[in-house]
Amino acid sequence: MAITSAVCNSFKQEILQGYHSFNASGDTPAGNAFKLALYTSSATINKSTTAYSATNEISNTSGSAYSAGGIALTNITPVLDSDTAICDFSNVSWSSASFTANGCLIYDDSTVTGMTTDAAVCTIAFGGDKTVTSGTFTIEFPAAAASTAIIQIA
Repeated sequence: MAITSAVCNSFKQEILQGYHSFNASGDTPAGNAFKLALYTSSATINKSTTAYSATNEISNTSGSAYSAGGIALTNITPVLDSDTAICDFSNVSWSSASFTANGCLIYDDSTVTGMTTDAAVCTIAFGGDKTVTSGTFTIEFPAAAASTAIIQIA
């Protein structure tokens, strides 16, 4: 069981088929709805992951900070940085949280004819368990640049 960081192979194909739109909600056309789900070290998510699954997703042990399916991401309209197309998301947080996460899955929560339900975009390994106890758990996305953006097409 392991979580590895990767852009999912199914996503690469679905991009060319036109299923995913990363435009911000105010853009035309409006973008799809993306979410981020957190997983325990028992999860196996990697480049072969095709869709969101609740298997080995974290559970909130205190209060209601984390809900199954994760949290909605604010999608940012893709831009070019030199010759690389990039996409970034706003940081997300869970307040008053108590849980342990080892990695996450970004997935497309939109209903698009022909696309897998809850289609996987990418997996991110945290490099070990990250625990929060009655505090704020934050995912900080890297800078939106060709060498650092979470999603890059070079």
